[in-house]
Amino acid sequence: MTTLVLLHTEADGTLSRQSLEALSAGLAMGAVQVGLVGEAVQGAADGIATCGATVIFTVEGEGLAQPRYATDAAAAEAICRAANAELIVAPGTSRWMRALPGAAQRIGAAVDSHVAAISADGARRWLYRNRIEGTFSRTTKPWMVLLDSGAATAWTGAAGTATVTAVAVDLPASRTTVLRVEAPQADQQTIRPDAKLLLVAGAGWTKKQKDGQTHAAEAADLITGVLQQTKASLGSSKSLVDLGSEGESVLPFLTHLHQVGQTGASPRHPKGLATCCHGEEPHVVGWRFINERRAINLDANCGWARRKADVLYVADAFEVMRELRRQLATR
Repeated sequence: MTTLVLLHTEADGTLSRQSLEALSAGLAMGAVQVGLVGEAVQGAADGIATCGATVIFTVEGEGLAQPRYATDAAAAEAICRAANAELIVAPGTSRWMRALPGAAQRIGAAVDSHVAAISADGARRWLYRNRIEGTFSRTTKPWMVLLDSGAATAWTGAAGTATVTAVAVDLPASRTTVLRVEAPQADQQTIRPDAKLLLVAGAGWTKKQKDGQTHAAEAADLITGVLQQTKASLGSSKSLVDLGSEGESVLPFLTHLHQVGQTGASPRHPKGLATCCHGEEPHVVGWRFINERRAINLDANCGWARRKADVLYVADAFEVMRELRRQLATR
């Protein structure tokens, strides 16, 4: 089976970790061709020069500096036709998720997204909120597969000088102009998929504490302080996000995008720390891919104690976080 790994560069001209994961997954299938799309791709091609690709197809130009459906789909289509591969593997980034289904339709390919793994036996995908893993395959050729983050170990190898094959394509004229990019400061960003630690806040943070009062402001300060010191990613339980609709105190920086569990995300971090969460099944299902799970809760009989956490600290989360901040400040 001939395989094409289709990648795009980031704003700085490099390849993201998710792209390198897709490259690793494609290489596991055997000999591969690589396709690169971006404003300038030679640097990215040199970075993977030693990966063993039989050929590196490229489409580059100023029109591909920004993600746009029309230009991205045209560039991807041109590379796919040049490669004439039976299997097309690509990272499931927001850019490719928007453009590649259209490119697949143009070349008559079957396309599947949110794939957890790909092998000679077929593709695997999580079903029913990551509780069931299903295996499937397609007889339609070509078959385009968009892989979720964490589907494979990111490729690592020495850089070199890559020989590339440019693919000619007339990119459609753009009717939009990107004036600027507005993004929060790094310290304000709380969802960090590549962070080594996931810190999850539960509803207990905004409940009455042992003095009979709520301390939402202090809770917000403790949590954001630890996030800034550790550069951890932040998650929450649905109950905490929805407390505002019940007229209770809320942590102002939490949104539904932070939800972890059956009604939210299933992040992949090496370690996770749940604070003021009870560890009930709908929430714990979101921790399925966390390698090491720890929790802080005053209730020694909470759900985390029932083989759902590797370590349970029976303690007051406010006191633990205060001490944690003190220790981090001395490092």
